[in-house]
Amino acid sequence: MIKPVSPLAPAPESAPELKIVRLPHGQGLDLPAYETPGSAGMDLRAAVEDNAPLTLAPGGRFAVPTGLIMEIPFGFEGQVRPRSGLALKSGITCLNTPGTIDSDYRGEVKVILANLGAEPFTVSRGMRIAQLVIAPVVQARLVLEDTLSQTARGAGGFGSTGAK
Repeated sequence: MIKPVSPLAPAPESAPELKIVRLPHGQGLDLPAYETPGSAGMDLRAAVEDNAPLTLAPGGRFAVPTGLIMEIPFGFEGQVRPRSGLALKSGITCLNTPGTIDSDYRGEVKVILANLGAEPFTVSRGMRIAQLVIAPVVQARLVLEDTLSQTARGAGGFGSTGAK
C-alpha cells in the first residue's frame, strides 16, 4: 500500500509513485502537497536556513534549495512552475519554466527564482516558492527529410496569426 503524504484523499492506485528523500537541511519542512483536490501541482518549499533568509534584489535570481531529492518514474517528468500569487503580488517567478526534472536526475531539486518586481523580496524557510507538476513524457522518433508538408500557416510565427 502506498502511504500518501498529502492531507487530501489518497491518490488512486494508478497514480505514478514519486519517491522522495529529505536532505538534512530540509528536515522539519512540509513535504510537497496538493493544496486542493483539483490541484495539478504540489507546492515546493524553500529549504533556506531559519537564521539566513535569502533576499532577492530587483532583477536578481537564485537557485533556491528545496531540501529534496526525487525519483520520478520513468516515462514522467517533474515540471517546476511559478506560483501565480507570488508572480502577481511580488513579481517573483521561476526562470526556465517549466523547468524539467528528468526521471534519471538524482540531485537536489532547486528552483530558479527571479525577482521581476521593483522591491527586494525575502525568501524565508518553508515558504511555498513554486509548483511541481508530474507529467507524462513522450520521446519522439526523429526522421530526417528533405521537405515537409505545407500548411496554411507556413513559417509564420511570433504573432503572425494576430492578437485577436
